[in-house]
Amino acid sequence: MKKVVERERNKTYYRMLHLPIWIWVFFILPGNLTYDLYLHGPDWRHGVWLSVIIAVCIWRGLEGRLPGVEPQPYIRYYGANQPNLPYRVVCYTAAWIDLLIPFALNFIGLILAVITGKWLLADLYTYLYYPLALAIVLAAFFDRVPRARRFTLNEGAEKAWFYVAIWTVVPAQVAAWGAWRLGSRFDLEPLELNYLRLTVFTLVTLIFLILGIKGKLPRSGRFYFNEPASPLEECSAS
Repeated sequence: MKKVVERERNKTYYRMLHLPIWIWVFFILPGNLTYDLYLHGPDWRHGVWLSVIIAVCIWRGLEGRLPGVEPQPYIRYYGANQPNLPYRVVCYTAAWIDLLIPFALNFIGLILAVITGKWLLADLYTYLYYPLALAIVLAAFFDRVPRARRFTLNEGAEKAWFYVAIWTVVPAQVAAWGAWRLGSRFDLEPLELNYLRLTVFTLVTLIFLILGIKGKLPRSGRFYFNEPASPLEECSAS
């Protein structure tokens, strides 16, 4: 095992800094609301949903049932094969949905915009967002989602892959947005602008993904701890 946390308890400021993260994670979880927010700005639905999320996250935070908001660290050793707590499974499943699905839909939308000349992102959010979200939920149910698995044995690797995803997804989408804002000021034709956005999105994705795989980005270094072989497997090997 590898000890990664020395402190016995989480400081108050550390817990408070994590609370807005989870408020944001659950606030942007409904894809249709989030797409409307970016497209048209907030309306009464966003206010109601945000109020509900803030209330629930404060409640769960006071109970110490949000990752990083616990009174004391749950995982102090990489390689400790302890049960993953249900609230961690729910929170990290939601976080993976937030990371992967908008990224995938934006990528598909850019490809379709280049091919068809039409911006079909609204249709993609309408017809694909929730089926893809359900797929991630099912993957978590079948113990295939990093940091949402039933045991924390390989948290040292799963946490790193989670940060690789953050490092890849966020800069790529920000860069594509920046290309759209800057490209529109140069009077580019719609098709040229779509090519520019897709190129920037793809290049930034590849750069950060490669750096993450190589462990060159913060918190992307991976620590694997192999499960001991069962008696049956040991007999088969011998």
